[in-house]
Amino acid sequence: MRIIFMGTPDFSVPALKALVEAGHDVIAVITQPDKPKGRGKEVQMPPVKEQALEYNIPVYQPVKARDPEFVKFLTDLAPDVMVVAAFGQLLPKSILDIPKYGCINIHASLLPKYRGASPIQYAVINGEKESGITTMMMAEALDTGDMLDQAKVTLDLKETGGSLHEKLSQIGGSLIIKTLNKLEDKTAVRIPQDESKFTYVGMIKKTMGDIDWSMEADVIERLIRGLNPWPSAYTGWNGKVIKIWEADVVDKEYAGAIGEVVEVGKDCLVVKTGKGGLSIKELQMQGKKRMDIGAFLRGYQIAEGTVFERSV
Repeated sequence: MRIIFMGTPDFSVPALKALVEAGHDVIAVITQPDKPKGRGKEVQMPPVKEQALEYNIPVYQPVKARDPEFVKFLTDLAPDVMVVAAFGQLLPKSILDIPKYGCINIHASLLPKYRGASPIQYAVINGEKESGITTMMMAEALDTGDMLDQAKVTLDLKETGGSLHEKLSQIGGSLIIKTLNKLEDKTAVRIPQDESKFTYVGMIKKTMGDIDWSMEADVIERLIRGLNPWPSAYTGWNGKVIKIWEADVVDKEYAGAIGEVVEVGKDCLVVKTGKGGLSIKELQMQGKKRMDIGAFLRGYQIAEGTVFERSV
């Protein structure tokens, strides 16, 4: 099939690889413009662009894909199908109507649950037992199109946003091939989404990581995992920010204030929460490297009775 691929971050790369390796003719890759990143603000290419260039596939980076001139350009390419994976722009009807087989989106949730920008993180934060990939026909409204295929994955007990992201990106690559085969041989079945069951999740903001110690310990522990690696969960201590990378729930009630350190040992630091305690296992002082709790306590003196606070 003649395919235009639209995607931007590393999540999209396995799908592009799968299309090429399956023998499809990827005639163009559309991705977001290069952007400055990091402390040095060095301009970097999106991961999908880097992969496309390795395959010698033409790359186009419109500021707005909906601009009439670019829409005409896409029309002239005459694709059989467009495959979209985390492209980063909503596509208008003028683009959705171009391909013979339509525009197919690779979405990182089991629709209709978790439409929107951050389904991977929220699956972990909300304690879901399973997640997955849905391939779907794209519609003008975000993530509302008919479903074509789904593949499920069970979340590990210590699943993080990062580990689930990696699993789902790989699944997306294999599932899109299955979906395209069905479209081509006319066996694909379009399944409308149940509008009574959908949930929407917006963009993850850095402030979400500022731990509210009045929440229950299991809620905080899932937040820590869901926001790992970005933006990470954190707390305030002595005017500095400490990122918390891993923790365990302690099913025990403690006296003291919310956010108070209630147990300290050689390799142990437990904080009182709104319900239960949180035993911190890995953390990172502002400007320093990540370390396990034992190494941290050898370098920083934190006594029982210390209170961690919100950072803002």
